[in-house]
Amino acid sequence: MGVEQKRGLVLDEKLLFELSDPGRVGYRLAPLDVPPVLPSEDLLRDELSGFPEVSEVDVVRHYTRLSTWNYGVDSGFYPLGSCTMKYNPKINEKTARLPGFADLHPRTPDTLCQGALRLMFDLQQALAEVSGFPLVTLQPAAGAQGEFAGMLMIRAYHEARGEQRTKVLIPDTAHGTNPASAALCGYDVVPIASEGCLSAAVVAAAMSEDVAGLMITNPNTLGLYEKEIVEICRIVHQQGGLVYCDGANLNALMGISRPGDIGIDVMHFNLHKTFSTPHGGGGPGAGPVGVVDALAPFLPVPLVVKEAEGYRLSDDRPQSIGRVKGFAGHFGILVRAYTYILAMGGDGLRRATELAVLNANYVRARLESVYDLPYKERSLHEVVFSEGHLSNGCHTLDVAKRLIDYGFHPPTIYFPLVVKGALMIEPTESESKQVLDEFCDALLTIAQEAEDAPQLLKQAPVRAKVKRLDETMAARKPKLRWEK
Repeated sequence: MGVEQKRGLVLDEKLLFELSDPGRVGYRLAPLDVPPVLPSEDLLRDELSGFPEVSEVDVVRHYTRLSTWNYGVDSGFYPLGSCTMKYNPKINEKTARLPGFADLHPRTPDTLCQGALRLMFDLQQALAEVSGFPLVTLQPAAGAQGEFAGMLMIRAYHEARGEQRTKVLIPDTAHGTNPASAALCGYDVVPIASEGCLSAAVVAAAMSEDVAGLMITNPNTLGLYEKEIVEICRIVHQQGGLVYCDGANLNALMGISRPGDIGIDVMHFNLHKTFSTPHGGGGPGAGPVGVVDALAPFLPVPLVVKEAEGYRLSDDRPQSIGRVKGFAGHFGILVRAYTYILAMGGDGLRRATELAVLNANYVRARLESVYDLPYKERSLHEVVFSEGHLSNGCHTLDVAKRLIDYGFHPPTIYFPLVVKGALMIEPTESESKQVLDEFCDALLTIAQEAEDAPQLLKQAPVRAKVKRLDETMAARKPKLRWEK
């Protein structure tokens, strides 16, 4: 393999402004058979100077060509660590587009949307079974909002007990949104250091009656299982605190370990990660939250309940934190997740976990003799290397850019922050050994290039449509509109 392979047809594409030719139009309207009525002047805008004038074929070709430049999980391996970009089965898309789901108005009376309510109820129950929590809300729209909802419930719990706790403990291996979620709920964030995994002794030293809870990611952002999690939960509970678990890495646990069984009090799910629907480009997502019985009174409303005559949305929770999202979150993602769970079944979900862990450890085994591995504990679903062994001043960014030349989307880089020059790889269960071997071969070749041809790495990508950009300048002085 290598950069010598033929490129195929590479389409050059201009901006629509550059394709514009005065007089071209992309529509043709039938003659009016009624008197024309023009809107009042205050509703009209001035003519847009320089607005593109293009034909229909110009527009179709323009956006079709642009789509070929995009990279997605249907294009190839997408090894973003922490993001869990697994394959999205096409049956998920088919069910989400069924008219009874896709065209359902959110204010439809309960009696006329029993199928949708049943799906939501069954999904709540399935997630409860997978996680070990008795109750689940589907309302939050994404993982970070799930965190926010979970922390609001923790705050409501303490306030209902007459406690005014002010602090939340967050280890350095937690997900990056955790501190923001705690701060938005009015808490002071207390960072605590870990040595790969969090020590129960460190938690015990930081705990006090001022601490509302601990936010922990398990497995953590290093891809490591928190070995002392049971004792950590006991220590937090002993002083009246609660434990929030970031469930973004549930792809390493489902079917094998249930967070609700080991002392966790509240956890969000990333349906768009663990249960398919890749979320590149910022969405869409869904972030349901599971809770123990003690937090049940504070769940967001409404909750789907089952009664003798059918299903309904219930607002009967006087201590609820209220709504965190209009209606039922991102319903289309709920449909996709439900389809995935039904298609996989319990045994299939467990098998997905086993293969995700196997794939990550296979990548680790192939690369750890060449790339620096700061934490030696056995990996779960992802593995984090550093730039420590790269030669001739080459860095993680250079490796990531060079991977583009070999036809691969780069992994997550420079996260987590506890690893200098982190290269974070999560293969998921979707990928075959053949794909993983090609990916590892590319990374091994790149490591050799760092020794033999470092300038090649520092100039990469050399085969992409757009060469390496000045990212600092792009961030500081972005050009947000076209200028002739």
